[in-house]
Amino acid sequence: MAVYAIHGREYITAELACCHYLNGLYKNTGSLWLIPLCNPDGALLSQCGVSSIIGAENEKRLLEINGGGDFSLWKANGRGVDLNVNFDARWGKGEKNVREVGSENYIGAYPFSEPETQALKSFTLKINPNYTVSYHTKGEEIYWYFYQPMALCGRDKKLALTLSESTGYPLAYAKGSVGGYKDWCIQKLKIPSFTVEAGAETLTHPIGVEGLENIVARNRDALRDLAKEYTELWQKDLREKKNLCDKR
Repeated sequence: MAVYAIHGREYITAELACCHYLNGLYKNTGSLWLIPLCNPDGALLSQCGVSSIIGAENEKRLLEINGGGDFSLWKANGRGVDLNVNFDARWGKGEKNVREVGSENYIGAYPFSEPETQALKSFTLKINPNYTVSYHTKGEEIYWYFYQPMALCGRDKKLALTLSESTGYPLAYAKGSVGGYKDWCIQKLKIPSFTVEAGAETLTHPIGVEGLENIVARNRDALRDLAKEYTELWQKDLREKKNLCDKR
């Protein structure tokens, strides 16, 4: 499963999702779910500002939270909660976490306090994916580790290296970062999960359509290559288990 645009200002990744689907890049990946826009209110705020806000009270509140009418760098949802620190995975223990509503880093009142994270949690549990990929911007690097036991590190890093080889993005470690979707998938579901930071570091937020061509080119085959590698690992594991049973 691949998810996009959890942060409002990173709406360019929703365009990547459309390219993945419309260009047929999902083929030969087995069953693949794409969730192209996880934070619609935040994306609208970042792109359209106050014109996207419904209701005078909501408009006044968000303008006060933001400190003005320029919402272009807004990461949170429409309630001022940063969705990617609202998951129940060492929630509230991140180095940059804040406890007041804002454009970014506010963890919410409690884990899964937001309708968007609740919906993503429910859907993930319903389909029970083999792995997840979360597309963010920017920096051109891949995060794959979140305190998983050593028994799972080998599997997860091998898959992460496949993503790295496909995109050209190096693996990295997000020190002090917790409460994200990737983190929750690894900690609670025990499945491989990856955050892909697409887009060059030299680009400025929010990345516009001028950066899309390179992002699509670098990630063109990433989901297909990851699915292929996962299938090969799964089949290898089945063979090893079968051989073990045969010996018994």
